[in-house]
Amino acid sequence: MTLHDDGFTADPDAGAVAIVGMAGRFPGAEDIDAYWRNLRDGVESVTRLAERDLLAEGIEREEFERPEYVRAAPLLDGVDLFDARFFGFSAREAALLDPQQRLFLECAWHALEHAGIAPEAVRSGGVFAGANMPAYLMSNLLGGRRIVLDSAVFELQIHNDKDYLATRTAHQLGFTGPALSVQTACSTSLVAVHEAAQTLRAGACDVALAGGVCVRVPHRVGYRYERGLIYSPDGHCRPFDSEARGTVFGSGVGVVVLKRLTDAVAEGDRVLAVLRGSAVNNDGSDKVGYTSPGVTGQEQVILQALRTGGVDARTVTAVEAHGTATPIGDPIEVNALTRAHRHFTEDTGYCALGSVKSNIGHLESAAGIASLIKAVLQLQHRELAPSLHFRTPNPRIDFDTTPFRVNTRRVAWEPGDAPRRIGVSSFGIGGTNAHVVLEEAPAAGPAGDGRTTDRPQLLLLSAKTPQALEAATDRLAGRFAGPDAPDVADAAYTLQTGRRPMRHRRAVLVPADPARAASLLAGAEPDRTRQGDAGTGRPRTVFLFPGQGTQFPGMSHGLYTADPGFAADIDRSARLLRADLGLDLRDVLYGTAAQAARLTSTEVAQPALFATEYALARLLLRWGVEPDDMVGHSVGEFTAACVAGVLPLEDALHLVALRGRLMREQPPGTMLSIEASEEAVAPLLPPGVSVAAVNAPALCVAAGPEERVATLERALAGAGVAARRLHTSHAFHSAMMDPVVGPLTEAVRGVALAPCERPFVSGVTGEPITSEQATDPAYWGGHARRPVRFADAVRTAASKGRTALVEVGPGTTLSTLARATLAGRRGISTVRTMRRPGEAGDDMETLLLGIGDLWLAGGEVRWPALHDGPRRRAALPGYPFQRERHWIGPSGEQSAGAPGTLAQAADGRPVPAEAKGGAAGEPPTRPAGLRSAYTAPRDDTEKWIVALWEEFLGFEGIGVDDDFFELGGHSLLGTQMVNRMRDGRGVTVSLRELLSHPTPAKLAAVVTADRADGAAESP
Repeated sequence: MTLHDDGFTADPDAGAVAIVGMAGRFPGAEDIDAYWRNLRDGVESVTRLAERDLLAEGIEREEFERPEYVRAAPLLDGVDLFDARFFGFSAREAALLDPQQRLFLECAWHALEHAGIAPEAVRSGGVFAGANMPAYLMSNLLGGRRIVLDSAVFELQIHNDKDYLATRTAHQLGFTGPALSVQTACSTSLVAVHEAAQTLRAGACDVALAGGVCVRVPHRVGYRYERGLIYSPDGHCRPFDSEARGTVFGSGVGVVVLKRLTDAVAEGDRVLAVLRGSAVNNDGSDKVGYTSPGVTGQEQVILQALRTGGVDARTVTAVEAHGTATPIGDPIEVNALTRAHRHFTEDTGYCALGSVKSNIGHLESAAGIASLIKAVLQLQHRELAPSLHFRTPNPRIDFDTTPFRVNTRRVAWEPGDAPRRIGVSSFGIGGTNAHVVLEEAPAAGPAGDGRTTDRPQLLLLSAKTPQALEAATDRLAGRFAGPDAPDVADAAYTLQTGRRPMRHRRAVLVPADPARAASLLAGAEPDRTRQGDAGTGRPRTVFLFPGQGTQFPGMSHGLYTADPGFAADIDRSARLLRADLGLDLRDVLYGTAAQAARLTSTEVAQPALFATEYALARLLLRWGVEPDDMVGHSVGEFTAACVAGVLPLEDALHLVALRGRLMREQPPGTMLSIEASEEAVAPLLPPGVSVAAVNAPALCVAAGPEERVATLERALAGAGVAARRLHTSHAFHSAMMDPVVGPLTEAVRGVALAPCERPFVSGVTGEPITSEQATDPAYWGGHARRPVRFADAVRTAASKGRTALVEVGPGTTLSTLARATLAGRRGISTVRTMRRPGEAGDDMETLLLGIGDLWLAGGEVRWPALHDGPRRRAALPGYPFQRERHWIGPSGEQSAGAPGTLAQAADGRPVPAEAKGGAAGEPPTRPAGLRSAYTAPRDDTEKWIVALWEEFLGFEGIGVDDDFFELGGHSLLGTQMVNRMRDGRGVTVSLRELLSHPTPAKLAAVVTADRADGAAESP
C-alpha cells in the first residue's frame, strides 16, 4: 500500500466508489436505454430547425436568414412539461421554476429508482449538482425589466438561481447529507461526481447523487457562426478530425447514484461500474489565456486520477474525451493524455478514444455526466460505441506515436489481463479540469435460494394518480415481456424495497416465469391482482384470531412445506402437545383422512387452531407485520395472550389442551346462530339457555341443552327471526360450561402469567385487557363460560381511526363479522391470510395476497424477510411522470392563447392556462387524489379566500376543505397571500394563522372571528 502526495492510497480497493444507478435525458433520447441505442448505432442527435421553429421562438427572419446562422441544435423534447403534482408544486410555482431544476428533479428520482433505492431508506444522502445559466429567468421571466427587491423577486431567485439546485433536490428527497451546487462551466457535472466520491470516501454521506443539467431557453433555436469561436460552422461536431471547426451546443440532464463499493456489495446493490480514481485541478495561468486549455493542467489531472485509483494507465483501454472538435483544443487534449500515460508505458495504439459530443453536441454543465454515463454503458455492454465524423486525423495529432486511436465503429470491447477500464475527461472554460477512471463492475454475488426464487412473488406498484398507476403497470408488463426480462424474484424485491410507496397502489401475485408475469400484469387473471387507495399515514393493524369451528383438515399445510420458520413453530407445538393429546398434532393436521377426522373433536380442534394461529402470527411478525392491537374469538384469545407475552407457549398449549378436554367432558348441548340483536333475543331465552356470543349488531349465538334450544328455535321462527344451528357438540360459553371453570382456574394458578407486552382487547368485556385481568387466573378460568363479545371487542380495536383487520387463522369468519359490526365506518379494511374450508388454492399464495392487501391499505411489511437470502436489485422502468405544460413566455407576449408574463405569475395575478397546466384558453382541472372531497364555498368570505387560493396556487376547483400544503403551498407563498389579504381588503391575518388553519374553511373562520371581535370592540 503506497501513499501519494495527494493523500490517497494506491490500494485498488481503498476508496473505490460504486455507480449503482443512473438516469438521463439527452438529445434524441428520453431515457438511458434510448441513449445507449443511439450511441451504439452511431446516431447524431442534432435537429435541423425549420422556419416555423425559429419564428415560434421569436427569432427574427432577418437573423436566421443570414448565411452564417446555423439552423441546428441538439434538443430535448418537452422542456416546458413537468409533473408538478408529483413533487408537490402548485401550478403557479411550477411555472416559475427553472426548467433545469424541474428536469433535474425528475432525473434524480429516476436515478434512485434505477438503483433500487427508496429515498427514505437512505441514512445520509448527499447531492452534488450544477446547472447552466438560468436562461428561463433571463429570457422569459425577467425579459430585461428592472429588479426591485421584493417578495416576488425573492421567489424568482430561489426558483431559478443555480445555488438552489442541489438543496431543492435534497429537500424533495429528504436527504440530510451535504447538498452542494457545483459550478465550473463545462466540467461542472464531472466535478460534481468527483466531489460526491470524495464525500463518500470521507464518510460524510452514505449515498450521493451527482450530475448536471443544461436547458437552453429559448430552446428551438440555432446560433450565429463566427470564425475563430468555438461554434461549428455547419452544426456538426467532428472531434479529432482534420475538418473539425468547433462544436454545437445542446441541452441535456444526467444523474448518477454513488455509494462506497464496500457498502454497495454488502447491501446487494447492482453495481454498474466502479469509480477507481478521480481528480480535479485548474490550469492556473500556465496557458495562453483564460478561455484557452492548458496541456500541463490536463496532464496532471489525468495522472492524479490514475494514481489515486492505483491504476496503471496501460490497463485503461478506452477514454471518453472532452473532445470539443476545435482545431487547437483537440491536439492539446491528446497531447495531455499521451504525456499522462507515458508515465506508465511507451506502448502505442492500445486505447480507444471517443467523444459523445460527436453524437449530441456540447451540453456544457451536463457535458461531463453525458460522457460518464456513456462510459458506464460501454462497460455494462462490453462494447465501444463509435465516435462520429472522424475521417482524417487533425494534422496536429500524430496518433501513431500515441497510446490512442479514434474508435469509429461499434466493436466488442475485448477483455484483457486487467478488468475493463475507461477514463473520462471534462474540461471547463476557466481551467477547471476533471478526470475519472472507471472499471467494470465486479461479478455479482449469489441471489437468494431457490425456495423463494421459485415461489410466487408479489409485484408492488404505486403512484400518485390512478393514471400514473396504469402507466406504471403497462411499463412493467412491457419490461417482463421483453427479451431481457429481469428475474421475477429480483424484480419483486426491487419494487418492494427500492420504491417509495404512494397512495394509489396495485399488488399482483405472479409466478417465477417473466412471460406469465407480463400476462398477469396485463390483467389476464384479475383474481391475482389487488388494487387500493392507501390514504395517508399508516393504519392501525389489528390481529383477529378465530375460534373453534373454523378449523379444517390440511389447514396451513402449504405454509408448513414452504416456510421453515412456520414449520419449526408447528413442530415445536406438536412436541409440546404430545403428552396432553396422546398423538402427534401434525398427523391430525396434515395426515390421512382418518387421522384428520380427529379435528372435529373439541380436545384436538382447539390445540390445532392455537398452534396454527400461533405459527402464523409468528410468521407475520417475522415479516414485519406488527399488531397495534389483537382480538381473539373464544379460544383465539389464548393465542392473543400468548403472542402478547401473557402466557408462555408451553403453558398456553397445556391450558388450551386442558380447556378442550374439559369442555368435551361436559354433557352435549346445542348452539344457535340468530340474526337479531342481543336485546331482541334476551326476552325469548328459555331457562338454561344463554347468549354465548354477540358477533355483530344483529347477529348473536344462543347455547344450552338441545331441547331448550329447540324451544327457542320455534319461538324465533314464530317471530320471523332467521336462525340456524351450528355444527358443534357442546353448548360453549353457556351455563353448561360451569363445571369447566374451577379446574381451569386452578390450572392457570400454576402458570407464571405476565403483563402484556402487546395490547389486546378482552373478548369477555369488549374493552382493552388490563394487567389485572391478564394476570388473574379467574379471568382465564371463567373465559369458557362467559359470552364472547366479539362485536364490542372489534369495535373497540377499530375505534382509533383507519384500521386494517388481519385475520390470523383459517378463513374469513371474523372478517365477515367485523365488516357487519363496522358497517358504514370509513377506513376499515380486512385482510385474510389462510384459505377457507373447501377452498382450492395454494396456502402461500393466499398469504401473499393477504400481505398485498395489507400493503394496499397502507400497512407496513418488512419486505426483505420474505426473501430467504440476498436478492439482486433489478433495472425496472421508472415512474411514469404525468407531465403537463408549465411555462411563462417572454415578457410582453399577451395575445390570446399566448404564454403569460412575469407580471401575471410572479406578482400573484392569475397565470394563463398554459402556465397552469391546462390547454391554451382552458382552465386547469381540480387536482386528482386530494384527501378531501370537493366542498363548494358557502358564504362570501369562503368564496373570496377560495378565489385567492386559486389565484396563487394555480388550480381551479379548490374546495373549502382542501389543504394548503397538499396543494403545493409553502411559507413564502403564504407570506404573499397574507400581504394580498391585507393590501387588497384590509384583512389582517398572520402567516402563522394561515399555516395553522390550512383550509379555506378554517381560514375563513379566523377572518370571521376577527371581524366579530373588531365589531364588538367598536364604540
